[in-house]
Amino acid sequence: MVKTTSTMLPIGTAAPDFCLVNVDGKTVSLADFSEAPALVVAFICNHCPYVKHLADALAQFGHECHRRGVAMVAISSNDVSSYPADSPEQMVHEAELRGYTFPYLYDETQEVAMAYRAACTPDFYVFDGARKLAYRGQFDSSRPGGDAPVTGVDLRRAVDAVINGQPVPEPQVPSLGCNIKWKTGAEPVYFDPSGTG
Repeated sequence: MVKTTSTMLPIGTAAPDFCLVNVDGKTVSLADFSEAPALVVAFICNHCPYVKHLADALAQFGHECHRRGVAMVAISSNDVSSYPADSPEQMVHEAELRGYTFPYLYDETQEVAMAYRAACTPDFYVFDGARKLAYRGQFDSSRPGGDAPVTGVDLRRAVDAVINGQPVPEPQVPSLGCNIKWKTGAEPVYFDPSGTG
């Protein structure tokens, strides 16, 4: 496990397109959420302890999003040849176990993760109604083995701001988790736009 933080894609970036297979076998694309006032994109996986730490709360958050008309989708991009626990078959079981009601998509080529500059699991993005990036970062400040409760306060605050037509409050704190398990030779090189590394 390599602890990795979000790359913090620039605010205002247009949501990269995707067309991926859901755990129910249906294909889901960015265009399917065109009517929603906000879109939450979460890069997660099955085996990561950081994802397991908040998975039940994430399922509840997904229910809340649905009730509010907010679109949400989760994407798993890990190399399943090296991490079979993250296979599409296991994703089906994970979605059932956790009670995920949002699409849980498999990014086999890892091209979608690269387009979003996703770096870790979990990694969260909130796009506004025009599908411009309004938030990227953590679910909340809780971490496995820590004392902070799992509340999802950062992500909830971001969604609230977007659906109310307001800017997301600063600071936006990068998510922390396991690195995405890139296929051999496919590891992207991301440069921090701040110039600090």
